[in-house]
This record gives sequence, structure tokens and C-alpha cells, in this order.
Amino acid sequence: MTDHRLAPDVEETAEAIASMEIRGAATIAAGAAEALATQAREIDADSPEAFRASMRAAARTLRETRPTAVSLPNALRYVLRRMGGRSVDALRESVTDAVEEFVAQLDRAQEDLGRVGANRLADGDTVMTHCHSTDALACIEAAVDQGKHIEAIVKETRPRNQGHITAEQLREAGVPVTLIVDSAARRYLNEADHVLVGADSIAADGGVINKIGTSGLAVNARERGVPIMTAAQTIKLHPETLTGHTVEIETRAEDEVIDRETREEIGDIAVENPAFDVTPPRYMDAIVTEHGQFPPESIVTLMRELFGEGAAEPWAEP
Repeated sequence: MTDHRLAPDVEETAEAIASMEIRGAATIAAGAAEALATQAREIDADSPEAFRASMRAAARTLRETRPTAVSLPNALRYVLRRMGGRSVDALRESVTDAVEEFVAQLDRAQEDLGRVGANRLADGDTVMTHCHSTDALACIEAAVDQGKHIEAIVKETRPRNQGHITAEQLREAGVPVTLIVDSAARRYLNEADHVLVGADSIAADGGVINKIGTSGLAVNARERGVPIMTAAQTIKLHPETLTGHTVEIETRAEDEVIDRETREEIGDIAVENPAFDVTPPRYMDAIVTEHGQFPPESIVTLMRELFGEGAAEPWAEP
């Protein structure tokens, strides 16, 4: 009998991604890929068709957790498009091999990206950050490793305060940090030499989808004449936008913004909590990837080279 259930690790990983216990695009991508490997090892399939169906089901469960973070479906695409073989054992091996390759590439990509981004930072620079991005941190850490003195102005990034994580990790890297509230960004841009942000998705036109508040920061940086760059591995590129698909912006629970008691005291109000916004390419100076740095308008060329013009999603029902 074929076991159509999901491996417990798939369901646990999906919940951890949805709740943001697993956060950060590379971490999400690696977690999703490794959950597929667990599914491949643990499912009891009595035919290649049943194995493929089970893997697609696991991928769909993972895919639905965070609609804006494109690293997640890109990880699923990478693994499932390399799934092949005429027997269950062969299919299982192809999945586990693909996951191992994907995770190894992730590790190399961030190191390569960090070196590219570090070349844009000079000794003595002060960098303003928004939210928490391991890709952005890799650029600063690589610059420090090169012997450059870098200081950071870190926005706390409400409502979840991911900027606190950035501040902690920069201090561990020996970077002097000034933590500011989000609304103080314009004032402190006068003291910044660069703005450095990450991305959850990058559209074919070079638009950067990142933590809410990025777009306003980019507009202010452009007005102040402070260069702004996005650090993003190519797993952040959104291939569906090549065919006109728009990136879905995740809306999170209102209790991240206001607790129930306070809401009841205020009375009947609407609470909106969009997790991301879109920064038009004209406000971004460069997108830094493991393949080099690109003007935002040129990112479509890299996207076509990596993904082609689009194909049916590998987790879709046949």
C-alpha cells in the first residue's frame, strides 16, 4: 500500500516557515529543500507515479506557507526538476542528491555575493540597513574581513523588530552599531554612505520586493543622494514575473501590530499588516548577486539565462 501522508518533517518545516521561526530567504530555501529530502527518504511509495505524486504534494504544502518569499518556490523548482528515474529507488536518490547540491550552492552563493558587495564598500563607510538579511550581512562581513572599518545604522524594522537581529549579528562581527526607530531614517541618512538591503523577491523589471518600509527608505535615500543597493542571491529572482505574473504581497496577522487588549480599548478600527512593499527599479542603484552586480533594469537578462521563459510548475497536478 502506498503511503500518501506527508513526512512529519515536511509539516513541521511548513509550520516553522509560516510562523517565521524559520526566516531569511536562504534559510527558508534550505529548510524547504531538506524537507523534500526527508519526504523522499521516508515515504513508502509502491510505484514511481506514487512517489512523484507524494513529492508534489509535499512541495505544494511548503509552497503555500509564504507567498512573497520566492526563494521557497525556487528551491522546490530546483529539486523537483532534477527528480528522475524509472524506479522508486532511483527517484529517491535523485531527490536527495539534488537537495545536497542545492544546499552546497546556497553556501557558496552567499560567500561569493558577499565579496561582490564588499567591493562597493570603502574603508570608513557607514551603512544603513533595514530588516534582517543574511545576504546584506554577508557584504558587510566580507568588507570587515578585508580589513575595512565599517559602521552601521540599523533600523529596528517594526512590527517584528528584525533589525534587532541585524544589530546583534553586526556587533558579533565587530561592527559599531547605532539602532534607530524606522521613522528616524531620513534624519540619519545624512550620516550614511550607503543603504544596504536584502530582498525576498526581485521582479523581471528590477523591482525589489522586500520588508515593508524599504520603498520609503529608497525614495529618501535617492533624494538625499545616498546610494542604495540590494544584496540578493539569484534564488530571490522571481521567474514567474517574466510572463507578467505579479508578486503577491503577504499580509500578516494584526496581532503583530497591536495586542487584543489595546485594540479593544481603542474601539472599532481596521488594522493592516502588509509584510512587504515594492521598490521601483528607478530608486535602486544596483542589485548584487553571486554572479556580479547589475543595474536593476538589466536583471531580466540574468533571469532569462537562469530560468528561461517559464514552464509549468513541477509541483502542479499532472
